[in-house]
Amino acid sequence: MSRGPTEHVLRRQAAEVSRLIWERGWVANHDGNVTARLAPGRIVATPTALSKRALGAEDMLLIDESRRVVRGRRRIFSEVGLHLEVYGSREDVAAVIHAHPPHATARAVTGSSLPCFLPEAVVTLGESVPLVPFALPGPAAEAALRPFLLESDAVLLAGHGVLSWGVDLEQAYLRMELVEHLSQIANLAAPVGGVQALPASTLAPLLEARTRVGLGRADRHRA
Repeated sequence: MSRGPTEHVLRRQAAEVSRLIWERGWVANHDGNVTARLAPGRIVATPTALSKRALGAEDMLLIDESRRVVRGRRRIFSEVGLHLEVYGSREDVAAVIHAHPPHATARAVTGSSLPCFLPEAVVTLGESVPLVPFALPGPAAEAALRPFLLESDAVLLAGHGVLSWGVDLEQAYLRMELVEHLSQIANLAAPVGGVQALPASTLAPLLEARTRVGLGRADRHRA
């Protein structure tokens, strides 16, 4: 039976993704957080109160499902409950990223969901990236997120930013990248009439293609 990445590898990958989201301008100050599931009940996580620009593998924490730091010298970030909600609902997920990419966050703070208006985006993300209603950080925000977890692989958090997840950090990162790319196109298109929805007849084959490549069930994204 094959084994997943070691703790050292996940620490290094989490640090690399942290620096990458800073370089892309998706976080500022101490914003954003990155986690990766090492094993059942063990999660590698970025610490609080450090710029993602400056994180190294040695700064990462190993935590358990009760949010206790098992290994590491720093404190866990306060929004870790959102990540734990994803892991608790999705056994297939091994990485979660939260950031504030500007174009997608602009939609989130204005209360707009994001339709997937490109065929490739439907295959990757489904019919849309939904908007999770605003809730104060903590249990209320975790409860607001919960209904969206089985149907989605990325969400806009109203008044907050973007949360994406995947089978590994690469997939979680690429999903966030696509959410930001779609948001930029949608925002640019708004003054000239807005994006046009894909023909309804194309959705079923695109969602079936999504299933074939292992990215989701075709019926999971239908109304």
